[in-house]
Amino acid sequence: MTTNPKVKKFRIRRKTGEAQAEAIAVPDHGDAPNKPSHAEQIAAISKEGLTGRQLRMARRVAMKNGFQASSDYDAVRQLRDAGIDPFQRNSVLELIKPDTTKVPGKGGRIQLPDTTPEDGITLPATNNQVALNRNASEILQIQRDIARRRQRKLVLLFTRLAFFIFLPTFMVGWYFYNLATPMYATNSEIVIQQATPQGGGPTGLATMFQGTSMATQQDSITVQSYLASREAMLRLDSDHGFKEHFSDPSIDSIQRLDPDTTNEQAFGLYANHVKISYDPTEGLIRMEVIAADPVKSYEFSEALIGYAEEQVDQLTSRLREDQMRGALQSYEEAEQRRAAALATWLGIQESVQQIDPTSETAARMSQINVLESEKQRLEILLQSRLNVDRPSEVQVQSLRDQISIIDQTILDLRDQLVGVSGGQVSLAARNTELRTAEENYAFQTAMVQQALTQMETARIEANRQVRYLSQSVRPIVPDEATYPRAFENTILAFLIFSGIYLMVSITASILREQVSS
Repeated sequence: MTTNPKVKKFRIRRKTGEAQAEAIAVPDHGDAPNKPSHAEQIAAISKEGLTGRQLRMARRVAMKNGFQASSDYDAVRQLRDAGIDPFQRNSVLELIKPDTTKVPGKGGRIQLPDTTPEDGITLPATNNQVALNRNASEILQIQRDIARRRQRKLVLLFTRLAFFIFLPTFMVGWYFYNLATPMYATNSEIVIQQATPQGGGPTGLATMFQGTSMATQQDSITVQSYLASREAMLRLDSDHGFKEHFSDPSIDSIQRLDPDTTNEQAFGLYANHVKISYDPTEGLIRMEVIAADPVKSYEFSEALIGYAEEQVDQLTSRLREDQMRGALQSYEEAEQRRAAALATWLGIQESVQQIDPTSETAARMSQINVLESEKQRLEILLQSRLNVDRPSEVQVQSLRDQISIIDQTILDLRDQLVGVSGGQVSLAARNTELRTAEENYAFQTAMVQQALTQMETARIEANRQVRYLSQSVRPIVPDEATYPRAFENTILAFLIFSGIYLMVSITASILREQVSS
């Protein structure tokens, strides 16, 4: 189908009275006896009341056609003599094919009326008016065709808008207002807190974030991930019948689950109806549970909070148990080693028949000191007996025998301390064994005390690692349906469809322009 090119609208100025007759009259190239002179024609043109815009247009048309005019009125006169209307627009002049006949003495093309037929019959001088009327009718026809095309394009545009935007939006709104099942939402907020140690606990970077949300951020994120997982959905289904509730025939087909639905399909619905978010600035876990029944929504919310509490307990229970188990095991082993050291010490004491090696050594050394003193006294006494002129042999010999006995006794005592006599173990060796056993027992006792201190520290640390869940906003049974939000959803659907249509239209226009170019 061929369409007419776009043409601008034109308006043909019509003259009244004598001026119109002069504008459309065809000049007679014969020598008419009553033809007015140039001055009279210019005077008549000046009396027509032409505007400055019309005169400038006439001067431009005359210059375009090669006329040498002395004034604007002379340009109008020459154009009228040549059969050209000086007040038509250029685009209208271009639609009319000019005649190739040239005015004698002029350099440009001119437009003349239809030539006379060969039989010599002269037609009336109204052919120019007929041509103008024919051009005006053609322009009017073009304008009507353009108006029809615009009207047709406008109808097609509204048809596309109605089909791609208004109709889908109406269907979405009709679903939300008439078919969608009312859903009830139960909102709750929970926070995970950490036990604060009592008394002088450790200080430094480890305790900088205690009491803030940063201390339990990882635990909160873990609980959020667990509540949004398939495991939580399966526990909720086994404990409270999640699938069975959303398979109720009273729920509309879009939100209803099939009775034999898979866990993956049920999890998609679970993700849409259990909305969990975490606020890291406040440390709050916000949870919204949506169900077709308000009591069921409250029941699901309470169950999920219980699952969160169990998960919080499991997060630190293993850590606390490992810490306490290690400390208790160390303490028990230290107790066993101390008991063994004590038994060894007791066995040595029984074998050597000695309790305290220090006192035994001190007693032996005391005996040796006493004997040494007695020996010195006897030697002094012996020397005093020998200094007389006639000493008694009996007394001298008795003193020497006593000194000899004391020396032997001191030697025996010293052998008992450091030497081996008669196959017996020396006192020094027994003292060493007793001292070693005693020191080992003292060391094991210190280890037991240290293990006991570590166990107490581990108990305090385990208590500090305790996390507990606190409900800042408790769930309440809703008394009014929260969803669907019909108006908001309808407006959102309208914006989405409008955006899609706009993107598709722009893409199609760009592709069409690229292909046509």
